[in-house]
Amino acid sequence: MSLLRQQGVSENSMKITTDERRMYGDLAWLWPLMGQPDEEDWLAEAEEFVSAIQKYSRIQARTLLNLGCGGGKNDYTLKKYFAITGVDISENMLANARRLNPEIAYSVGDMRDARLGKMFDAVMIADSIDYMLTEDDLRAAFFTAFAHLKSGGVFCTYAETTRERFRQNETKCSTYARDNMDIAFFENSYDPDPTDTTYEYACVWLIHRAGKLEIETDHHLGGIFPLQTWRDLLQEVGFQVTLIEAPFNAPMFVCIKP
Repeated sequence: MSLLRQQGVSENSMKITTDERRMYGDLAWLWPLMGQPDEEDWLAEAEEFVSAIQKYSRIQARTLLNLGCGGGKNDYTLKKYFAITGVDISENMLANARRLNPEIAYSVGDMRDARLGKMFDAVMIADSIDYMLTEDDLRAAFFTAFAHLKSGGVFCTYAETTRERFRQNETKCSTYARDNMDIAFFENSYDPDPTDTTYEYACVWLIHRAGKLEIETDHHLGGIFPLQTWRDLLQEVGFQVTLIEAPFNAPMFVCIKP
């Protein structure tokens, strides 16, 4: 079987037909190698959440629920300010998070329907919100945040990908060197059908290890909505919504539960 067929690609059409998300499965081992939590980009994102929570919350924020926490790199900074509880759908990524932050309570759960039976002073969702593929998915994630938030508490999330901001065929490359490996990571975003609510996110890793080249590929579907849809759904759930421009160049929604 060819590599293309293994990756769910038709050799005739070159159309990717699967939503693999290997980054959160068998390729999760790469995540700790791709940037450290104390590097500038990760610190800036985490500190922006801290700033928004502290500025807008109407109660003193001591506890924070991080939905879709992934490998825990944001939590590495956030735990200096809050008692963190982390939830993610990927056990492989949670294993990374537990190694990085052994003092934090992590559990497997889907942000659309997780119910922990406790309330928090603040709730956040970072870029994992991109995996909400329909308006129903997005609404469900917002309701999970609302259901876990104390009155007067704040929910923060950001719209990294929106219909207005999307750049067709945008491609990025980053490089990493760690544990005797050199890694080049390529990301490509493409929307084959602008009339629906999804886009394709493809990844390629070139991994040089012990003089040999390994190539890994991955394919994800992400959700793409107009910015107004985000605001409408947040208000529908019951939040009082403020939109701010975050320094990592994505609109952040700061939402208070009355």
